[in-house]
Amino acid sequence: MDFSPDRPTFFVNPDYRPMTGAAKPVIDPATLETVGAITAASDGEVDAVLTAATKAQAAWKKLDAKSRARHLHALANAIEAADFTRCAELMVREMGKPYPEAIGEIANCAPIFRYCAEMARDDAGKIAGTTQTGSFQYARYEPYGTSVHIMPYNFPILLMCWTVAASLAAGNACVIKPAEATTLSTLDYMTVFRSLPEGLVSCLPGGAATAQALIASDRTHAVAFTGSVAAGKAVAVACAERMKPCVIEAGGSDPLIISQHAPLEVAAAGSVTAAFHLTGQVCTSAERFFVVDAVHDRFVELFAEKTRALRIGNGLDNTEIGPLVSDAARAKVMRLVDDAIRSGAKAVTGGRIPPAHNVGWFYEPTILAGVTPDMAIVREECFGPVAAICRVKDFDEAIALANDSPFGLGASVFTTDLAEAHEAAERLEAGMVWINNPLIDNDALPFGGWKASGLGRELGRQGLDAFRRSKMVIIDHKPAIQGWWYPYPDSWFREAGGRKHV
Repeated sequence: MDFSPDRPTFFVNPDYRPMTGAAKPVIDPATLETVGAITAASDGEVDAVLTAATKAQAAWKKLDAKSRARHLHALANAIEAADFTRCAELMVREMGKPYPEAIGEIANCAPIFRYCAEMARDDAGKIAGTTQTGSFQYARYEPYGTSVHIMPYNFPILLMCWTVAASLAAGNACVIKPAEATTLSTLDYMTVFRSLPEGLVSCLPGGAATAQALIASDRTHAVAFTGSVAAGKAVAVACAERMKPCVIEAGGSDPLIISQHAPLEVAAAGSVTAAFHLTGQVCTSAERFFVVDAVHDRFVELFAEKTRALRIGNGLDNTEIGPLVSDAARAKVMRLVDDAIRSGAKAVTGGRIPPAHNVGWFYEPTILAGVTPDMAIVREECFGPVAAICRVKDFDEAIALANDSPFGLGASVFTTDLAEAHEAAERLEAGMVWINNPLIDNDALPFGGWKASGLGRELGRQGLDAFRRSKMVIIDHKPAIQGWWYPYPDSWFREAGGRKHV
């Protein structure tokens, strides 16, 4: 059967299959209209997916690296040739992302499959210096089996491809559990995987119970998760109980430092994207701003001026700021902003529901000045279009306050002082540091956080190694009785009080 947004389905490559559960409407956060219908997977549907994955992986793991790479390049070709118009429109209507960002995310996933395909051909196993003559000693890598990919709603296709590409390249089968808010666009995207062997990739809709069932199964062997800190901790605990490896990307509350040496026009423009990209619903959004006193007022003026120019509206129109994904998401943002204002902060711009958009889950991009480090908006992850600005006396205070957080995903700095740039890279407690250009990623560099922001890494060599296990191999090509084998010669023992000791 073909995919239809109005009919709940799951995907087992190459087929869409009907689901049996009660349908749940998918609501457009901009218009509150119904986009389609989804349901959660039943036990039988979970079993069908895992049965297909297990069978497919048994053959996939036997392929040589060059053959697997050929399949992944064919997949990349399919991505580059596909028309993703419907998929992008579904993503906009499911979660509010502006259309240019949706189509860009969806269409630009081919490079990660090509990168992982070629990286896996260079196995990078280690031949060690031998510990004894006549012995060949080395490490090799093997796949785990079937990996589970529990995805977020903000970048449902891109982040899925990051971990799926690495897992497939390593020799695993993949089961994708999409975010409920972006199930339709994820399912629509699944057609690109039809170039792969039957059953190797599946997409299984559902909520927390579906994720729990997949993690708990003896037929899954590794987990990739992106989402909230609370959910990430739950996934990590569930995996630990089963000694199952996991990669956890759990978000954060990223700091952005404006040094007295910052190029203020560039810093203000970059801060708009860092804070308000995807309505602030980015794991690496800049939420906590630490602005040195010498440039504070001018920076805030420029930042506010550029922020007021942003257009708010439906992602299918010409807008930068779409709705938040849900009423609950907006309610959290409003709670944190209102609390900060009651505690003495000032809304330089924003701080309200836009009067022209009282239908849907819209909120104006907001800049708060006069924020202090003890406020809830600094201590919690806001995950909305809010920049909370703290005035600091100097660069050292900015670094100290930036690090005073349970989170450690990313951190940004604007400065033209080379010493400050290197100091920031060294001293900031985060998995990623951006100097003068926030939010950039690189397929060849590890992506992930410190502290409560995550475990393990995506992308780069570490991203591939997350989905394969090492094996030490010792081969003696001239078998011989070794001198240290049992029984020990009498000369190895000594008499002491009537007892023999080694």
